[in-house]
Amino acid sequence: MKKVLLAISDAGVLALLQGGSLLSYQIETVDTVKAAKSHLNSFAPDVLLIGEKLTDGSGLDWVSSLLEENPAFPVILFSEQNSPLRSRQVLSSGVVDWFRFPFSEEEIAPAIERALRRSKRWAALQKRETTRATGSLQSRVKELETLYRLGQSITSRLDLDQVLTEVVQAAVEVTGAEEGSILLPDEETGELYIRAFRNFEDDFARAFRLPVTDTHAGQVYKTGQPLFLNNVDPQKIKTAYLVYSIIYVPLILRDQIIGVLGVDNRENQRGFEMESLTLLRAMADYAAIAIENAKLYSQTEVERSKLETILRQVEDGVLVVDEDDRLVLVNHVVRSAFDLGDLVLEGQKYSEVFSHRGLLMTIRGAAPNPDRIEIRIDDQKYFRARATRIEGVGLVITLHDISYLKELDQAKTEFVTTVSHDLRSPLTSIMGYVELIKRVGEVNEMQKDYIQRVQASVHNITKMINEVLDLGKVENRLDKNFEMVPLHPIIEDVVTGQKPVIAERKQTVMLKLGNGLPAVYGDSIQLRQMLENLIGNAIKYTGRGGKISISGEQEKDQVILRIQDTGYGIPLSDQSKIFDRFYRAGNVSSETQGTGLGLAITKSIVDNHKGRIWVDSKEGEGSIFTVVLPIY
Repeated sequence: MKKVLLAISDAGVLALLQGGSLLSYQIETVDTVKAAKSHLNSFAPDVLLIGEKLTDGSGLDWVSSLLEENPAFPVILFSEQNSPLRSRQVLSSGVVDWFRFPFSEEEIAPAIERALRRSKRWAALQKRETTRATGSLQSRVKELETLYRLGQSITSRLDLDQVLTEVVQAAVEVTGAEEGSILLPDEETGELYIRAFRNFEDDFARAFRLPVTDTHAGQVYKTGQPLFLNNVDPQKIKTAYLVYSIIYVPLILRDQIIGVLGVDNRENQRGFEMESLTLLRAMADYAAIAIENAKLYSQTEVERSKLETILRQVEDGVLVVDEDDRLVLVNHVVRSAFDLGDLVLEGQKYSEVFSHRGLLMTIRGAAPNPDRIEIRIDDQKYFRARATRIEGVGLVITLHDISYLKELDQAKTEFVTTVSHDLRSPLTSIMGYVELIKRVGEVNEMQKDYIQRVQASVHNITKMINEVLDLGKVENRLDKNFEMVPLHPIIEDVVTGQKPVIAERKQTVMLKLGNGLPAVYGDSIQLRQMLENLIGNAIKYTGRGGKISISGEQEKDQVILRIQDTGYGIPLSDQSKIFDRFYRAGNVSSETQGTGLGLAITKSIVDNHKGRIWVDSKEGEGSIFTVVLPIY
């Protein structure tokens, strides 16, 4: 039973409405706007019959606002005989019918039925519109979900065939097409072939080839412009391949056309909508990105394979740590040295894998001299470590195996001991017997000369043996103890030790060290030996009454030392060879003692400290030896 709400305050109107014509309806009666509003929710009437004026206000004003919110709700208006309302005013309010008193009771029921039918038509129309709008929205949501799914697939998968097949399937689904394909150019023939497809026969797809010239797909591939065709009659794409409708869109990557995405209908004569073209363009972009990702991945795999091959063959250990302190690469040499086996290390924090103090200091940059770090794994295994930071990669640590050098060093030490014993012992005996000759009896002047010659020769041989061994130690670079070494006191100490010779030769030595020199990172014994050689040579090869100047200064991150003398000078032809072993300049008198090893040792010491040394000299005017050492 339909419900009718009577909102009437006029007694005459109410009497007519409550007659027999409304017996077939469920009736509720109110006389105020407030009550009508309440019953509208609680009673939920199908039709509202309302008076123009109610006890507490204008029924027409309330109905007008009600119908603005719900224009489909059926309302019939009743007014008094002397009401000033006009038809235009009533119709503009949105009511479905209007009665002015007096009216016939028989007119009411038909008016209610008309209002109900009108309400029913409104409801049906709303349902159709809602269904249409919802269907369109659902279709749009489905399209967006498909695009989102494709995006997820492309970013999470590296199998190109699988991704391209998903793109084609999605293109067929969202456009409602019968078939779909992705065409790529054959690198050898230049023809377009099917790389991925949906609903084609396998044999047809494998044999499919299209020339770029005089074909729809070829036109799209050449021009980069999409093709959209809806035909009444079938259109020939290829022999035995006729379609009613087709869309081709180019696959474009960085302004370069790399393929074509297409959908078509061969049996169904229904055409495509323009929205499908927009969707296919988006999917074509996804396909282009997938192809590019696959190429990049393939190239990366090739390079990675090359790198792995190199790292497997290289004899040095290689360790790479990224900016987040995680291991990126650990080659087989490092795994073997630290007994790591085949554990998966990449991605782990380096501090969780390695505990060796020397290696951790190298990675953290805590070593005093990062370029000269030695790591001992056990008593038999030694590595020289070097850390290099590469922007965008992280820290690369290389470990060079110097175990064999340590073995050579040990052999050298044993050889030194043997040489010291086998050579020095006879020399000591010779010196002893020469001294005894003087005690046995008187010797004449000629015999004294012979004895002095023997003593001088033995002294020279002993000195040569010592210098040869010193040169070996320096060049080996293994027996070194690097620390921060102040140069100023060493220079002063060396000069002090030479004062007797300086005084005997009546020479003048000037020190120009300013307020002092900064300390350098090096081996104090080697640095002293370097300075003794250079200062000693300056004194030795400067005549009586000559001058020697020793200066030093700091320039940026290095120390510059200059030892200048007013001695014999070095001929230009000899200057390129004076740092060679056993080489002596041609203008040096044979009476001036020397082994030709002093400058060779000095050059090795400077090289060992990553420094530089050179000479500026003019024969007869003197020489300037310059040493540049870095400050760490």
